[in-house]
This record gives sequence, C-alpha cells and structure tokens, in this order.
Amino acid sequence: MIEAFTVFLQRVGAYGLFFVDCVRSSWRHGVRWDRVLEQAERLGVRAFPVLAIMAIFVGTNLAIQGFGAFRSLGAQHLVGMFVALAGVREVCPLLAGTMVAAKGGTEMTAQLAVMRTKEQIDALEVMAVDPRAELVTPSLLAILIVLPALTIIGIALSIFSALIVAVVQLHVDVGQFVAFCFDYIEVRDLVAALVKSLAFGAIIATVSGYFGFFSERGPAGVGRATNRAVVVMCIVCVCINFILSAVFYG
Repeated sequence: MIEAFTVFLQRVGAYGLFFVDCVRSSWRHGVRWDRVLEQAERLGVRAFPVLAIMAIFVGTNLAIQGFGAFRSLGAQHLVGMFVALAGVREVCPLLAGTMVAAKGGTEMTAQLAVMRTKEQIDALEVMAVDPRAELVTPSLLAILIVLPALTIIGIALSIFSALIVAVVQLHVDVGQFVAFCFDYIEVRDLVAALVKSLAFGAIIATVSGYFGFFSERGPAGVGRATNRAVVVMCIVCVCINFILSAVFYG
C-alpha cells in the first residue's frame, strides 16, 4: 500500500515537472501559431459531428428526465430551468471535455508514443529543438481554443433539442420553457462552463503529452500509454469538475 502510494506521488511529481517544462519551453522558444491553428481546425472539425449528436440526445434526455421528476410535484413547467442549469453547469462542459479527450487526447498520446519508439523525439533533442515546445505546445493551445467553443456549441444544441422534445412530445408551453430556461442562467454559469473547459483542455493536452513522452517503446508500449492517458484524463477531469463546482456554487 505504501509502495503504491509512493509510486503515485512520484508520477504526480513527474507530471507536474513536465507541465512546468512545457510552459517554460513555450515561453523560451515562442509559439508556432500556424501549427496551433492547424491543430485547432483538425480537432474542432473531427470532434464537432460526434459532439453535436451527443449534445442533441443529452438535451432530449434531460428534458424527459426533468419533466418526469417535476411532474410528480405538479411543476412540469420548470423543465426549462432543469435543462438549462444541468446542461450549462455540468453536463455540456464534461461532455465536450470527454469527447476531446477520447479523440484528440488519445491521438496525441499515440503519436508521441510512436515518435518515442522511432527515436524521433530523441532526434529533435540532438538537433537542439525542444520537443515540448515543438510537439506539445501547439496541441495545448489548440485544445484551449477549441474546447470552450465546443462547450458553447454543445450547450446551444442541448437546449434546442430539449426545447423541441418538451414542446412537441411533452406538450410544455414554449414560452414557459424559454422563460424558465433563460431566467435561471446567469453570467456566472457561463463563466463557470468556460473555466471548466479551459481546465479540462489543459489537463487533456498535458496528460496526453506526458504519457506519450514517457511511454515504453514498441507497439505494446504505445497501447498502454494511450490506455493510461485516457483513463487518467477522465478521472482528473471529473475531479477538477467537482472542485470548480464547489468553488463556483459551494
């Protein structure tokens, strides 16, 4: 037990040092914005279709579940409030984060792990090119640009799909739904959603970079690094989500 805890602390410390090295390397060597925009376009375009489908069905499920819960209290007209608060505060930021982690994060880990196996990262260091600034920083900044935008899009799609289901299927008055939806959304809720998306983006990019950089060589090492990265990203994002929710709403 003590040995496992010691190994855990060593991994956390190594990740912290890697995070600091990435920031320091970016500050020292500058940022290649052409690569950042290229990565942002790639991540956004690839993640958008899946995110849109998931956000639409999340919104419909929130409408049905909220309507069923409030109907027992005779307050089914409050379903708009439930959809808005649940979607903006919790569901959509986590949905966008897990989607980018599953697609962009795992791809980044696999690419870096393959480069480690082929000794391409070592070759960059021999040529006096900082691999963190060259390989990690563009993806980090790209995710920080894309993830807030995907979060806002997910919020809009989930609320719109919930509105359609509530009005057409559940026969909720459209005026009541819209009124309760937007009356209960505050600027603080949108700020919290964007802060969460930025935190998730930083975690996704740096965790992916860490496991890719320090992966074992060979195909098996690439697979293990990718698997560990996506597990750690999801766990850390959920923990960060709890902490930020406590800060904003506790």
